[in-house]
Amino acid sequence: MRRRRRRGGLALLLAALFVFGTVLALRTLRAADALPAGAPGLAEPPAPPGAREPAAGSGPSYDLHAFYYAWYGSPRFEGRYLHWDHALVPHWDPKVSASYPRGRHRPPDDIGSSFYPALGPYSSRDPAVVDEHMGQLRAAAIGVLVLSWYPPGLADDNGEPSDSLVPFILDAAQRYAIKVTFHIQPYKGRDDHTVHENIKYIMDKYGSHAAFYKYKTSTGRSLPLFYIYDSYLTPAESWANLLTPSGSHSLRNTAYDAVFIALLVEEGHKEDILSAGYDGMYTYFASNGFSFGSSHQNWKAIKTFCDSNNLMFIPSVGPGYIDTSIRPWNNHNTRNRVNGKYYETALQAALTVRPEIVSITSFNEWHEGTQIEKAVPKKTLTRLYLDYLPHQPNMYLELTRRWAEHFSKEKEQWLM
Repeated sequence: MRRRRRRGGLALLLAALFVFGTVLALRTLRAADALPAGAPGLAEPPAPPGAREPAAGSGPSYDLHAFYYAWYGSPRFEGRYLHWDHALVPHWDPKVSASYPRGRHRPPDDIGSSFYPALGPYSSRDPAVVDEHMGQLRAAAIGVLVLSWYPPGLADDNGEPSDSLVPFILDAAQRYAIKVTFHIQPYKGRDDHTVHENIKYIMDKYGSHAAFYKYKTSTGRSLPLFYIYDSYLTPAESWANLLTPSGSHSLRNTAYDAVFIALLVEEGHKEDILSAGYDGMYTYFASNGFSFGSSHQNWKAIKTFCDSNNLMFIPSVGPGYIDTSIRPWNNHNTRNRVNGKYYETALQAALTVRPEIVSITSFNEWHEGTQIEKAVPKKTLTRLYLDYLPHQPNMYLELTRRWAEHFSKEKEQWLM
């Protein structure tokens, strides 16, 4: 009898651990998020290494935009590692910060990411890397690369100025029939006046390139499209000077007119974006529930608001989120990939609101673990990296391609 109790108790303990593990793995996935019949999924495994890429006739989708970062450096090209050696960011509360390690990562074995790139800690200046990236984007049927951009001479805290790379990226994109647009980052002193100069600079210098993306509006105009990251840092009334027809230095109805997309974080930003004169909004963050804008459950209401005010809504989807390699205290925002299910749930949530464009966070933001770029298993004496097993390194490229096809078919039905 005692043996049976022990066995029974052991069985109950194992069952409880299984249930707990399942709940943890499915964090942020709810019954309401279940994929509908007919969704692409991974019913068939991704193509094995060496398999043929999609035929040249299966062109990329220009309604699928992926955020891209050209801020990485390696000793061969820059003389040192850039971004792969990212510093551990301290928590803003000194008491919390004291409980976590400080310092920098030490590539190549220790990098500022929870995953390890198939290309190793590469340089964004390496022509072979950029060409490989374009091939991966094309294999995923992504038509528009959204390049993180700082004005000449400026960079983020962990990188170096990279505007000089733009012509190089445009040329590489053109070879793969991919278009390039710009994700204007916040920099010291950024306001409506400096962004006015940024837009003129970008359009004057790069606007005539065949790979420069232009969006066809409902009135038949072909205009550049710009994403403005952290747009809420500048007051709506300042943006209105630039983005409304009556603004003091308006770009509207000039040679520099464009489609401007603001970042939606908080619910109140919707009205600010409208009054600022923006043409639409995107959500960027790949952590479902992190912000109002990035919460899938709010997308229907956001889309309704946008439709009512003649604004575009561009939801941003991601395969997961983990930034504890650079923010070790931020585990509560981690979103498990669940072997691709998290990504598919986000994609289905996006398609449910019938958007014109879907953005992907990201192609290669390795610090926040949102990349769909190829990753490989890696273990060192001090690190065990996450990977895409049991699937292949191209798993998320393949999933993206299948959903791109699904998106295209869905759009045809919407139009009918």
